[in-house]
Amino acid sequence: MKRSLLAATILTCIVLAIAVILPAAVTVQAGNDKTANPADAALSKGALSQADLSKAEAYCVKKGGEVNDRDPYYNTNGDEQDWLRLSGWRQFCKFKSNKDGSRIYVELSTLYTEKPTLAALAYYAEVPITGSCNGNPASCYCSQLGGSDLFGGINAAGGGWVKKSDPDDIVLEACIFPDMSTIDSWGLTYHSVGIIRGKNLDNALRYKNPYGQ
Repeated sequence: MKRSLLAATILTCIVLAIAVILPAAVTVQAGNDKTANPADAALSKGALSQADLSKAEAYCVKKGGEVNDRDPYYNTNGDEQDWLRLSGWRQFCKFKSNKDGSRIYVELSTLYTEKPTLAALAYYAEVPITGSCNGNPASCYCSQLGGSDLFGGINAAGGGWVKKSDPDDIVLEACIFPDMSTIDSWGLTYHSVGIIRGKNLDNALRYKNPYGQ
């Protein structure tokens, strides 16, 4: 009898503990849902929900771009059979000029967000190139701004974002910033000296230029 009473008491305590803890956990979750915008959270991670992805793709096309799915590869300076396919993939919006054939690529979430990103700010700021490093000037400029487009550090192997069916750029050199926002290194570099490649992103990025004209 005593054992049955003890078991019943323990069971009651467990039920009461769950009843106290569970509402608190649910309340915290509900609070997070109300205070955070899921779309903005997804964009900040360089990813989009399925609904936002569809909107971003449509926005890219509306602005005259082409949605470009690309995969990361290492050793792209070697023979294609020796390229190393890395994990993950990214979607870019490719803008190509009908006038001169030049291109600029912007990662889809970077293009679509209305909030500031390091990539958009870098594009708008047009910081002068210091010329303080040797080698690839676009990669150098990306590093100067605090981003990176290097696969495996400074080496001869190379790497980039690949779309083997792209008639213009099979390997894309993309500058990725600490907030994961991304824009192609050459388009960014040319813009720093006032040369527009592909399209003037002042008319494409949803986050508008905070520096004025």
